[in-house]
Amino acid sequence: MIEQDFIKSFASQFDVTDPSEIVGTTDFKNLSEWDSLIALSIIAIADEECGVMLTGDDINKAKTVSDLYKRVIELKNNS
Repeated sequence: MIEQDFIKSFASQFDVTDPSEIVGTTDFKNLSEWDSLIALSIIAIADEECGVMLTGDDINKAKTVSDLYKRVIELKNNS
């Protein structure tokens, strides 16, 4: 999965936020819609689309969408 595809999948989890507002440098925890249900959806995306298991700790350590993508790739390369 390339980063743009990850960002698109990430952005699709939001109902109100315009997907064009979500880019690699977006500090996703500051989005008004961000909550634990979306976090679980992101964990599911990583599992289903990338075959890796993100943890809550991975999400807590990430600041931007790109940070999460980099962690997904790191996990994928180590599996």
